[in-house]
Amino acid sequence: MSNQKIYKPKPISGFPEWLPEYRAVELQWMDKIRKVFESYGYCSIETPSVEEIDVLLAKSGETEKEIYTLARLQADEEDKQKSGSGFNVKKEPRLAFHYDLTVPLARYVAQNFNDLVFPFKRYQIQRVWRGERPQKGRFREFTQCDIDVVNIDKLPLHFDAELPAVIFEAYQSLGIPSVELHISNRKIIVGYLQELGIKDIPFVTRELDKLDKLGSDKILKILSESFGGDTLLAEKCLDIVRINSFDNSFVERIRALGVTNEMLEQGLDELKFVFDSLQYLPKDAVIANLGIIRGLDYYTGTVVETRFQGKSMSIGGGGRYDNLAGSFINQKLPGIGVSIGLTRLFAMLLDDGYIRPCAKTPSQILVVLPEEARRAEASVTAQMLRNRGFNVELFHSGVKLKRQLAYAEKKGIPYVWFPPFSDGQPHEVKNMMSGEQTRADPDRWTIN
Repeated sequence: MSNQKIYKPKPISGFPEWLPEYRAVELQWMDKIRKVFESYGYCSIETPSVEEIDVLLAKSGETEKEIYTLARLQADEEDKQKSGSGFNVKKEPRLAFHYDLTVPLARYVAQNFNDLVFPFKRYQIQRVWRGERPQKGRFREFTQCDIDVVNIDKLPLHFDAELPAVIFEAYQSLGIPSVELHISNRKIIVGYLQELGIKDIPFVTRELDKLDKLGSDKILKILSESFGGDTLLAEKCLDIVRINSFDNSFVERIRALGVTNEMLEQGLDELKFVFDSLQYLPKDAVIANLGIIRGLDYYTGTVVETRFQGKSMSIGGGGRYDNLAGSFINQKLPGIGVSIGLTRLFAMLLDDGYIRPCAKTPSQILVVLPEEARRAEASVTAQMLRNRGFNVELFHSGVKLKRQLAYAEKKGIPYVWFPPFSDGQPHEVKNMMSGEQTRADPDRWTIN
């Protein structure tokens, strides 16, 4: 008996992991999403998991408190000499994990500006990290599937319609329950609040963005208190975010509020263009929803949120930003991006029992090892089958055949290959579903 102390690991809240049969499904989803993105001409990039903190803070908004910084447990030699110890050296961190993929994109575009072709159309499928309180549908580590287009000086409004269409098609490719595109334009809400005389517009928009979560009464109370008890003004703020429609009636309903200015009218024209451009999508798939504001302050125009039909929880979204890269380069680089919250989506459907697991292994064939003395011949057979494109495992030891078959059955490997057990014998293959076993030639055999 070993006296080694055993540490029993516990799940880390907010950091999900899946069994192999579900991870295989997640990988299939990524492949399908990638295929849709590339079908519209978007190229793949990957940025580091960490960025300089100054980069992340340049446009962090209210996410600053959620950033994970990066530090070594043991200090560098230089720090040791200064402190006299290798641990607990008080030093400001320089790097942090990215909390989204849009800010890293802005930095990437700025640094590679002279080598990129604009409009620059890219996608990223990567992990991100946020120091949120873990709860159902919210994680501290999760995978996002982002698609953005960035241009110099001016980005055509065409892309405000293209990206929601791309993201809708990506969801459809997964074979999941139907989703809705909720679309608005921040110029409408900002122009409206400006005309009402609201001074702290960022605060008010952040509170209005919580309408689905907190409800009208709670938001009315928060705004009334912030306006010094002016309930009428708070009601006017709520009037616009209550507007949503499946048709163009939102235009007249907004104008009926009797508030207008140049920015509001510009946003209204843009929203109508996007809404009309998406009418070829399935009926009831696109909703003009003025309650969609999106929390991140860098959004300046079109904003999009995807939800399951009839549900309020967001499973993805994004929007237009006028000059996100302005902190990194002296160029105006407007863009628009949308994102699929892959981990949130996957976890929700997994919890609901919607996702059916794949096999526990990608192996299509298990090559039996008759005995150790015939390992070389079995290895040659396995390699012949791999060279023909099959995924092949060679059993790891020459134990009884019953155990090798049990292994294949437990892992869901559909075929078991029997190389010759003695000189002169033929190869045979067994279909584990039907139980049928037949002679086979490793140079010619195919899966029926």
